[in-house]
Amino acid sequence: MVRAAVLLTTLLGLSSALCGQDSLPLAKVQRVSVAPISTVQVRPGSTAPVRMTFRVMPGFHINSNKPSSELLIPTAVKFEVPNDISIGKIEYPAGKEYSFSFSPDEKLVVYSGAFTVRALVIATKEAPHGPFRVRGALKYQACDNRACYPPATVPVEFNVNVGKPVPKKVHKNPGQSPHIHK
Repeated sequence: MVRAAVLLTTLLGLSSALCGQDSLPLAKVQRVSVAPISTVQVRPGSTAPVRMTFRVMPGFHINSNKPSSELLIPTAVKFEVPNDISIGKIEYPAGKEYSFSFSPDEKLVVYSGAFTVRALVIATKEAPHGPFRVRGALKYQACDNRACYPPATVPVEFNVNVGKPVPKKVHKNPGQSPHIHK
């Protein structure tokens, strides 16, 4: 009986101490999400666009890809691509200038709500037809009106389907040599 009372007192004391601590590690909260990305269809030796739409949680903003100060962490997406596939010409939207209560005289260039990043998927001429998986991550730093949080990443993944090359067509005009077109 005494053991049970000591154990209960210890557990209640530990519980009270834990609930009152501000330094406990918080669960990682994702402040940016990515919408599903459509499969990209591309032929060997060609390019095709890909659109990635992200959403910043209400009440938060993230630095744009070109923040107003070199001290701020830019939002950027990086990819790991399979052989015969590459990503080129990544285009970020312009951020919007906002002033915040913590620094009313300074304008920050940020993303909030939804924003879309565009890029080109490039298949080499030697790319075999079939499916590929592109993986990457969007790195960002989220802030609210009171604080900025440690940099975070959100995974970005999409499928690429390399189709068969377009067959060459041969056109013959009577009395002329054949013309080959792609």
